[in-house]
Amino acid sequence: MNSKAIEIFEDKVLVERIKNKLPHLFSIAELESSRAGKIGMEVGSTREKILVALLIYKFGGRNVETQIPITETEVDVRLYGQPLSIKTITGNGGVKVIWTVDAPKALEFFASYTPRCEILLAQIKWDLKEADIKEGVHQGGLFLIPVSVQKKIMSQIGKEKYLKLPKVGTNPRGVEISKEGLLMLLQDRDTKCIEIVWRHSKIDYNPYKRWVDYWKE
Repeated sequence: MNSKAIEIFEDKVLVERIKNKLPHLFSIAELESSRAGKIGMEVGSTREKILVALLIYKFGGRNVETQIPITETEVDVRLYGQPLSIKTITGNGGVKVIWTVDAPKALEFFASYTPRCEILLAQIKWDLKEADIKEGVHQGGLFLIPVSVQKKIMSQIGKEKYLKLPKVGTNPRGVEISKEGLLMLLQDRDTKCIEIVWRHSKIDYNPYKRWVDYWKE
């Protein structure tokens, strides 16, 4: 794997920090994105910022380019000039490759798609039961999926099974990697993984406090 991002998975001290801190930080992200007990879609953007902050912490701000034009699909940051896609999912949900409400654009993307950047993916499985873990249910964690693995899996099962298009007649929200494709990506021997025990933190957190404090200054 020709990637700087792999250094995250080889840094033993950082791996332990990720295991300890990521569930807590994602718990805060949910609180910041919640209203009346419901978590809003913006939680995904907040989680992404947390992972970008991890990259900046590890590699330094000048080596993590975050100002990526919106026209560059898939790419969320460039790490040492190399494109990197950042994804977070809860459970075994689908991973969006492109967000669009335009059905023809989704079909055009599907026809021309080929994997071109590594994926840094957090798979969150909150509060799994000990019995499930003992039975072999994977706890989720932080994964690094190389381009070579993406291309291999897509070739093995075909693009039609690897990618999932929105159903005709529905309000399309984009093209995503299928559940079958995702499972194969995560289980591939060349995919790197930091297993994480996802436990919600008990936090007395007020998302408005920092803004109120700002007004007091």
